[in-house]
Amino acid sequence: MKAALFIAAVILAGCAAAAPAPSERLPVAAYDPPVHGLQTAVLSGGCFWGVQGVFEHVRGVTKVWAGYDGGQRGTAHYDDVSTGITGHAESVEITFDPAQISYGEVLRIFFSVATDPTQLNHQVPDEGPQYRSEIFFRTPEQRLVAVRYIAQLGAARAFAHPIVTRVDPDHGFFRAEDHHQDYLVHHPRQPYIALYDAPKLQQLKALFPQRWRADPVLAL
Repeated sequence: MKAALFIAAVILAGCAAAAPAPSERLPVAAYDPPVHGLQTAVLSGGCFWGVQGVFEHVRGVTKVWAGYDGGQRGTAHYDDVSTGITGHAESVEITFDPAQISYGEVLRIFFSVATDPTQLNHQVPDEGPQYRSEIFFRTPEQRLVAVRYIAQLGAARAFAHPIVTRVDPDHGFFRAEDHHQDYLVHHPRQPYIALYDAPKLQQLKALFPQRWRADPVLAL
């Protein structure tokens, strides 16, 4: 899908390349209780190349894997997931140190930079349920933080359109093929990356300079 849509993307390159930014800097999550020990967050927000690339540059993150969530192990392969019928979403599994960055702050960066939470079952230029915006929670507290933060953003009218990001339990994250890991780092001049994902890094650095790390933490 990415390759097929790239020609059309180039034609439309005069349009905004990155996902629309919120109307103003997003607020800190009001509900974000402290936890101890390394934690993981599983997020889906369009092509996993860009979402992984964003969080590899976030201080406090120790590892980010690109992969698939929301479906069965047997069909957790790129060619199958790309059909849009397996139930998976392209996802990332983020391991982070809550002493440096909280789960709520991970979500704040996710909504600010990595995904457009108002797009249903697509992220420009990719279409299909495999590109949906979704939070897969692993603990009851993660669910509460996510649900309450989405409600907080909605009440603040942080976006021009309603947030459609799903919040669902994580029943299994499956790592993607090795050639998808660290894709943004290894292919910075690839046209899709340059047009759609590089601007996300610029936005991360501009909006969260205290969270920015110049040297990415790599999966492989």
